Amino acid sequence: MNGKYHESEGRARPDRPPGHDEGGEGREPPPLTARSCWIVTDGKAGDETQCIGVAEALSLPHELHRVKPRAPWRWLMPRFGVIDPREAPDAPGSPLAPPFPDMVIASGRRAVSYLAHIKRASGGRTFTVCLKDPRTGNGIADFIWVPDHDRLRGDNVLVTATGPHRFSRRRIEAARKAPPAEIAALPHPRVAVLVGGDSRHYRFNDIDTERFLKGLHRFEAEGARFMITGSRRTPAALHDAVSVLARDGGHLMWDGGAANPLLSYLANADAIVATADSANMIGEALVTGKPLHVFHPSGGHRKFEEFIAGLTRMGVVHPFPGPLKETTYEPIDATPRIAAAIRWRYLAHRNRIDAGAAAEG
Repeated sequence: MNGKYHESEGRARPDRPPGHDEGGEGREPPPLTARSCWIVTDGKAGDETQCIGVAEALSLPHELHRVKPRAPWRWLMPRFGVIDPREAPDAPGSPLAPPFPDMVIASGRRAVSYLAHIKRASGGRTFTVCLKDPRTGNGIADFIWVPDHDRLRGDNVLVTATGPHRFSRRRIEAARKAPPAEIAALPHPRVAVLVGGDSRHYRFNDIDTERFLKGLHRFEAEGARFMITGSRRTPAALHDAVSVLARDGGHLMWDGGAANPLLSYLANADAIVATADSANMIGEALVTGKPLHVFHPSGGHRKFEEFIAGLTRMGVVHPFPGPLKETTYEPIDATPRIAAAIRWRYLAHRNRIDAGAAAEG
């Protein structure tokens, strides 16, 4: 790997903090002096969750700013540096209206152009963070995070095996110590089942649903009890089949009404099953340190297959259907490493801004 930052077997090893001298290596980054943070996305839940996870790891109060570019401008994004003029900072009701924040964290193809626009409009004062490959090179933002299977590399690019999320090890441990009564009453082995759904690259057909249920019945025969959550993308046929399994087998299943108990399910699981349509879901599961069984529906994508293959080589991901694994490993969580790298880079940014202001004064 050519990048200066990499993660191996769940442990990121920075050669040195980005934008900082060699003396910073191995030291805890200082607290942020930033006081304001925007999160800019086009509203996609996965993008927003990653951005919020980073902001929370930085202990930054944040505001959500959702952009909704119209055609033809959205067709040109992120290339050509265009944004919808209706959403320009000086437009009435713009989501980018000043005063500009100390930091902007953005994710998603359509948000990239807005991130660059904020940088220019703020006169370079706003520190910009892009999560995932912006597809425009590494000059688009002050700091960029990409997963291992993306090709972008550079001095301001951090590469890790897994992505950021909101489920810190501290939150997992707290939820593990105080499980809800219905989970505490559930016999071991407890298996959290994370059911995704159709996406741009994956589709669940009838055969996929049959294979998925077959794998769950195999675990059930081994004595497993399930804690099941679904997704807005879960096809009705798959949701109905899993609901019948939960009802007839005495398992737990989130009904979609109250808050999603995913954190409690993950924290108190002995093993996890997840469908291979969401890298976010995989990353959240790996912070538990519990074996992860991944089910592949129809379709696929090279990048995701590389992602899963790397985790399989690390021994933390196992096939599904397949035998139930209960071996543990050191929890994998890239979020605090991403946050630490941002702190170092932001410190260097502020030092340059302050030095320039002093010189002008």
